[in-house]
Amino acid sequence: MTAHQNGTGEQTTRLAMKTPPVVSPDAWEAARQQLLVKEKTVTRARDALAAERRRMPWMAVEKAYTFEGPNGKVSLLDLFEGRRQLIVYRAFFEPGVFGWPDHACRGCSLGADQVGNLAHLNARDTTLAYASRAPQADIARLKARMDWKMPWYTITDSFDADFGVDEWHGHNVFIRDGDRVFRTYFINNRGDEAMGTVWSYLDLSPLGRQEVWEDSPEGYPQTPTYKWWNWHDNYGAETVPDNKWVEVSDAGEAAFRNRTE
Repeated sequence: MTAHQNGTGEQTTRLAMKTPPVVSPDAWEAARQQLLVKEKTVTRARDALAAERRRMPWMAVEKAYTFEGPNGKVSLLDLFEGRRQLIVYRAFFEPGVFGWPDHACRGCSLGADQVGNLAHLNARDTTLAYASRAPQADIARLKARMDWKMPWYTITDSFDADFGVDEWHGHNVFIRDGDRVFRTYFINNRGDEAMGTVWSYLDLSPLGRQEVWEDSPEGYPQTPTYKWWNWHDNYGAETVPDNKWVEVSDAGEAAFRNRTE
């Protein structure tokens, strides 16, 4: 045991840790490069898994589902908000859940705190929505308290039971073709803990990041890498990539590839 002072000046004890060796900068960089080989292998495997996910069969959603939104009753199709892809996270906020009525489930709340700015997802024709069984008034109060911005709906029927989220959290992924809706993927448990970034959501979606480097089926939408990226408050104003950004991103990508090849 070793003694140390915490942030308040109080003395506490902790178990002694067997830490790694302290080495020179050259030895540290050599160790980092050795581990980087394995990290790149994991990244390529993750890309390959996402490519396989884009080739998963679709399941037609034949049943009509109804939710309550801020402005009244809406359908599953309405949750798309006119976009082509939809990701629905089933969050536990309702009577009987620990934290009610002041808070949602702690795990679901931790996940909600990680959700990035939704404008980037929307720019890729993708909507993220949350759904719970709490009434809309309670959901609005919770969102205001926690400063959450995602659309959040009230489940009114068997949607949660039908899609495997009546007893546990999870993300269901959908795509629409006109008015027809299809389920394309589902994750829960530890799969949920990685969610929150624009990339994690898009890699889960049937169309992916929609960039030219991706291995996607023929005919899938794809645009040049980096070019669609924008400030979250500028997508509406800029309908095509700014020429200067195209020039800057091209130069940056070329320099990066020259350094890594």
